[in-house]
Amino acid sequence: MTDITIIKDSSGSYKGFICHGHAGFADYGDDIVCSAISVLTINTINSINEFTSDQMDVSQDEEEGLITCFFKDGISHDSEILMKSYELGINGIYRQYGEEFLNIKFEEV
Repeated sequence: MTDITIIKDSSGSYKGFICHGHAGFADYGDDIVCSAISVLTINTINSINEFTSDQMDVSQDEEEGLITCFFKDGISHDSEILMKSYELGINGIYRQYGEEFLNIKFEEV
């Protein structure tokens, strides 16, 4: 199962996210759920990096299936939109494949 934690502050601004685990929908290389989650996650990070000047702390561990992304000094309007898009995509995967393969939670800091 993949666990995604989306972290926001008390005003609802994104602070970052953690994506951890492998979906387990199918064998490695054939797991379309894990692939979809990975593409959305990596594309969101790459888009923020390419299209905004926001600074992030990003780390990953491929074996663990772990990617973390935290904004260093706040978040711009453009990054907010990209994060909303990430949340929309992840929720779409959840609706289609359910809680057996993906768990989404929200944390307030």
